[in-house]
Amino acid sequence: MDYVRLGKTGLKVSQLCLGCMSFGTPGGPTHPWVIDEDAAQPFFRKAVESGINFFDTANHYNYGDSELITGKALKTFARRDEVVVATKVGLRMSDGRANDRGLSRKHIFDQIDQSLGRLGMDYVDILYVHRLDPDTEFEETLDALEAVIQAGKVRYVAGSSMWAWQFAKLREMQKARGYQPFIAMQNFYNLAYREEEREMMPYCQAEGVGVVPWSPIARGFLAGNRPKQGQASNRAATDRLAKDMFGSPQDYAILSQIEKVAAKLGVKPAQVAYAWVLSKPFVTAPIVGATKLGQLEEAIGALDVKLDAASVRLLEAAYKPRVVAGHS
Repeated sequence: MDYVRLGKTGLKVSQLCLGCMSFGTPGGPTHPWVIDEDAAQPFFRKAVESGINFFDTANHYNYGDSELITGKALKTFARRDEVVVATKVGLRMSDGRANDRGLSRKHIFDQIDQSLGRLGMDYVDILYVHRLDPDTEFEETLDALEAVIQAGKVRYVAGSSMWAWQFAKLREMQKARGYQPFIAMQNFYNLAYREEEREMMPYCQAEGVGVVPWSPIARGFLAGNRPKQGQASNRAATDRLAKDMFGSPQDYAILSQIEKVAAKLGVKPAQVAYAWVLSKPFVTAPIVGATKLGQLEEAIGALDVKLDAASVRLLEAAYKPRVVAGHS
């Protein structure tokens, strides 16, 4: 496993980040397809043994269950100073209570303490703004984020899925106030969704902002786990977002090219999809989500898959512009 700087910081992270959204209470309120705590343990063991030191969760994931499982597992398999732990704030934490979501000073202060309690940690390395809050002014959010940094509860702050102009404005506001600017962008990016290449990726590359893509294999679609007819018998059959976002003729044309390249190289389609994301110079570490141990093993194996220029051209040829997604 190689380690790379996250943006301009001195923080070193593995080339893959284990996404912990897959772990929680099955049938839970936000992601009912997750696997439980006992089933999650081998994923953390495998990740640590393979050299992954970067772990991503969020308070929203089944209202804290993911943080609980992540914190317990990392205490079992790693030392705190050996791992980089990221969580998020902003999305709802109940089915309707006032102030249960957003980026107000109150919500950020409340949630960082609750997240740390669930994780069993004194600090998190990275706190992401999960999504922007239309009801809170940027100034209030940035003041609150700087306050939790100064309190020692957060080491770095970062953003997730927003318009490039919004991200640039937030970072310039932070710099003007003498605050630590967002060091990373966690955005939606894969072979079937490349709209981020227009503005966000060039901005991050020019500014030295780390890029940690979510859904690098299109929520499993690019692994070929959803047949054209009928229902898959895994997460693909119950993940609403995956079903809503992927399945167009263009998506299947892209998948077909992935399968051709995979057959030529003697690897799995998912590994080709990961390798393509990893080949981009502006990408730091894609987030790997898995509900079967073999999926994590495939992702780790993708680090050894190298794509030549002809393969990249073939993989990218079927893409056409599509509606922007992932911001809400």
